[in-house]
Amino acid sequence: MNRYEDVISLIEDGNIEKATQVFGQVLKEADPDDIYSLAEELYMLGFSDFAEKAYKSLLIKFPDEDILRVQLADLAVSDGHDDEALEYLSAVKPDSDAYVNSLLVAADLYQTQGLLEVSENKLLEALKIAPNEEAVIFGLAEFYFNTKKFGKAIELYLTLVRLGFTQLAGVSMVQRLGQAYAEVGKFEQALGYFEQLEDEQISPDTRFQIAFTQLQVKNYEDAIENFKKLKKDNKDYTTLYPFLATAYEQMGFLQDALETLQEGLRVDQYNVKLYEKASSVSLKLQQPEEAQEYLEKALELEPDSLTLVIELSNLLVSRQKYQETIDFLSSFVQNDEIDPQIYWNLGKSYGALDNDELALKYYQAASRVYDDNPTFLREFAILNRRVGNLEEARQNVALYLKLVPDDLEMQNFEDELLEDF
Repeated sequence: MNRYEDVISLIEDGNIEKATQVFGQVLKEADPDDIYSLAEELYMLGFSDFAEKAYKSLLIKFPDEDILRVQLADLAVSDGHDDEALEYLSAVKPDSDAYVNSLLVAADLYQTQGLLEVSENKLLEALKIAPNEEAVIFGLAEFYFNTKKFGKAIELYLTLVRLGFTQLAGVSMVQRLGQAYAEVGKFEQALGYFEQLEDEQISPDTRFQIAFTQLQVKNYEDAIENFKKLKKDNKDYTTLYPFLATAYEQMGFLQDALETLQEGLRVDQYNVKLYEKASSVSLKLQQPEEAQEYLEKALELEPDSLTLVIELSNLLVSRQKYQETIDFLSSFVQNDEIDPQIYWNLGKSYGALDNDELALKYYQAASRVYDDNPTFLREFAILNRRVGNLEEARQNVALYLKLVPDDLEMQNFEDELLEDF
């Protein structure tokens, strides 16, 4: 059927006018089976307008062929014409040979509309009618996979593998099983499937998932190898950098970890997680000044991040930059909803600068959360004794010794408090 090939070639060459002319002749003269095959080919190639015309021409000639309505509904869904799709689908009755196909298209339609429960029900109805039909099992498996119900997806993908289907619609069941097992935290099982993939089957996202999974099972060398492969071919895949750095960090290669993060920041200078991770690694490398700079840059990008505020204030306190801590945190202390760690850091800072009145104020504010934290209780007890709040100090010590009963120093402190009364 040379005109069949001519239509495809003309469309691909962009000669739409000539393609339309030849296509019209095909619809008038060609065998219906050839027209149907042409329509399917056009749809697969993405030429939906031509495919729609072919299916409609066939439906006029064969009004009882519901599969044509299903194909037209599928096209309508792809083009965002939901009402038109529903019109076609409603004409396909349960006793039709095309009913199961119509349920699959309907499920796709409702999923695009966000009606996930309706979509699931359509797929379950199809599975009840055709429990061994691979397209139905696959459709439901993909639905569960895409809606993050990975346990249910795994069962269905395993069913397909048992039926002999390792790939459908360009999707690898092995890859899906690997990712689904990884998502539910079964990393050993995930790696068992990932290792079955040929290199050409591994997309960048799959390569990342494999490396991430290897990281979870502490297979750091293989994780590094896969992250490096991903980076070599996809330098802009910025998600990989903090995880590659973590793998280096776990192996004790802190300088490699920091250099990886710096490389990531050259690719994406607006990535807060990279700055945050670089700060952490810098601290381990005994580079507190650099650690502080990284956190400050992260805060410039996310000034409302309370997590970053706490991390930076913790670092300032650990560096004994007490006045800088106070200056930094003063703008955040505006209401009682502030994180208690900020109150604690302010209390430490004011106490270190001998401003016991304000130190006490902030320790009291933090005490509602940290009354089971030994470090906090110890500091609070010492401060309370210093300002003459002996009963409060005694209560702090009593709580502390319940948590750390063998601390001889605090036992002696308690004895000294009794003498002070």
